[in-house]
Amino acid sequence: MNPAATQLVLHNSELRRKQPFVPRTPGEVSLYVCGMTVYDYCHIGHARVMVSFDIITRWLRHLGFKVTYVRNITDIDDKIIRRANESGEGIDALTARFIAAMNDDAAALGTLAPTLEPKATDHVDDILNMITTLVDKGHAYPAKNGDVYFDVSSFPRYGRLSNKKLDDLQAGARVEVDELKTDPLDFVLWKAVKPDEPSWQSPWGAGRPGWHIECSAMSTCCLGSGFDIHGGGGDLLFPHHENEIAQSEAATGETYVNAWMHVGFVQVNAEKMSKSLNNFFTIREVLKNYHPEVLRYFIAASHYRSPLNYSDAALDQSRQSLERFYATLGALVDPSQGEPTNAAEFEARFTAAMNDDFNTPEALAVMYELVREANRCDKAGARAEASAYANLLKRLGAIVGLLQHEPEAFRQAGAGDAAFAETVEALVAEIREVRQAKNFQRSDELRAQLADMGVAVEFSRDGVRWRKASD
Repeated sequence: MNPAATQLVLHNSELRRKQPFVPRTPGEVSLYVCGMTVYDYCHIGHARVMVSFDIITRWLRHLGFKVTYVRNITDIDDKIIRRANESGEGIDALTARFIAAMNDDAAALGTLAPTLEPKATDHVDDILNMITTLVDKGHAYPAKNGDVYFDVSSFPRYGRLSNKKLDDLQAGARVEVDELKTDPLDFVLWKAVKPDEPSWQSPWGAGRPGWHIECSAMSTCCLGSGFDIHGGGGDLLFPHHENEIAQSEAATGETYVNAWMHVGFVQVNAEKMSKSLNNFFTIREVLKNYHPEVLRYFIAASHYRSPLNYSDAALDQSRQSLERFYATLGALVDPSQGEPTNAAEFEARFTAAMNDDFNTPEALAVMYELVREANRCDKAGARAEASAYANLLKRLGAIVGLLQHEPEAFRQAGAGDAAFAETVEALVAEIREVRQAKNFQRSDELRAQLADMGVAVEFSRDGVRWRKASD
């Protein structure tokens, strides 16, 4: 284990403060993250959850922990059924298509595959067993129509995660015209079958799982009755995660989760990004115009708990920042030079940032300093020292899944198709020839021609390079 592992602190949403991280089993971390409901393409909010917990998982493993990272897939749900009925597509075909699209998006963003990725439909027996336990213990009750509800009043600590008091919730609850529920706050565990819906047999008749119980059953099946960290988007804190706590602890009698972590909202024009507001952007839409690592950097440049303000201008700024990193790597990285004599100082600051609730903005600030030092040394003629700083930059970036591409490939990404790139290469080759012949007028003409094509040409002592010009 890395000695720094004992210094890790994280923000626990339940306590609303930071706390030292102490795993239940020394040297191991059990992590469950609520994944996607697969009825549509993933949007930027999903990307933030994917990337944030990928960075968290990478850091935990860097510290030496054996991490079991579970991210579920909800493949049966009201939205899925509605979308399948609208499209005339079978539910299995619909969910398979969007699971494949989700995996493509996750891979493009450079995220590591979860250790386990359970699907709700593969765990119906586990769900039924948990519901049966809740009914037997008096925490749930079947309704006349075959629905089964969790009795919120049977769990006195309901509301502790969201800091909501049960009396206040009951006083503010909408009076529902529903004689099936004992109390408006009670939530469904099992839904009785309806026409044209998939169903499974249960002790209460044919039906399908409610959304909340799916995560409790899958997390318990994969990680046991209690585990270290439960994460997800901030929109899930209430009621989804609150309900998970109630049904899980009522069923097992044990503490469900040691620490809750929630990713902040993505905003557009100061409003939360959501499908209901029609202001959301899918990952694949964004990647039509930006390299995937630009989106990953954009997400990492803000602390995972803070609001993330989405805009083209912010993505352009992220691209420019990455171009600066890659320019330094492309010009200076030389593994034969090792790392600088003060590498431990930079690494200690990087570690302190990441150990402080995964503070990626501060970690990136350390990487920026390495860029400045590398360029300062290069300008001073200390090429070997400059390369040493660039080498350290590349290593620290890799820890959080950044700077993973060849510099030239990144700089030229998005410049156009293969034929376009071939044309650019031919013009750049001509620039090299005319400059060798000291025909600088022709060089300038070719450079201007490339600029009109959206290509920037740069000259350095390492030669002539090109990249897609920033807008």
